[in-house]
Amino acid sequence: MARMNSESPRDRLLAAALRLLADEGPDALQARRVAAEIGASTMAVYTHFGGMGQLVEAVAVQGFVEFGAGLAAVPPHDDSLVHLFSIALAYRDFALNNANLYRLMFGLSPGKSPAAVDFTAGQMGAAGPEGAAAFGHLLDGVTRVMASGRIHQGDPMSAALQLWSAMHGYVLLEIAGFFGPDGDGIELVLVPLARNILIGMGDTAPPSLESIRAVLATVRAT
Repeated sequence: MARMNSESPRDRLLAAALRLLADEGPDALQARRVAAEIGASTMAVYTHFGGMGQLVEAVAVQGFVEFGAGLAAVPPHDDSLVHLFSIALAYRDFALNNANLYRLMFGLSPGKSPAAVDFTAGQMGAAGPEGAAAFGHLLDGVTRVMASGRIHQGDPMSAALQLWSAMHGYVLLEIAGFFGPDGDGIELVLVPLARNILIGMGDTAPPSLESIRAVLATVRAT
């Protein structure tokens, strides 16, 4: 996972917090532990962030920056469903490669995670520019599919939230080990899940399968 290049004390503290979270989990996010990682006193956390709560929020923000970068890196494709399923696989890759960070970003680290934002109340912007930008890649992907006539959900935001809900549940189960360590859940669970949702939104089975198989063929070739 890409990290910041700046050597400022603030960025060094943030990098240390990200490292501790990845290696040891959210319980390691303590002012004393983070400061010790850069050879500073505990006061450094309060000087540069105001407290551990603000540092944890900065960790989540950095997570969304990197999450969004991973989704943005998905190459465009003439088939809008290929592009959307590729975004789904990039989503999965980020979550599995950054499991502790992912859980913290989405409110699953009790006492550590930032407050959730109600997207159904039109508060997407309250997630901050980083969170909104990350979700925006999924929303844009869904909007492209709808514009192509492949699905007919009506409201792109509603469709994107449904797909996000499915992806979030899937990756949490895979992180927990319910789908094994070798990615078998992609074909056994994620593909039929995606196909069933897309058909429910108006796509037809053969085109959906062709689009998804095109993505899987690319994944297997890498």
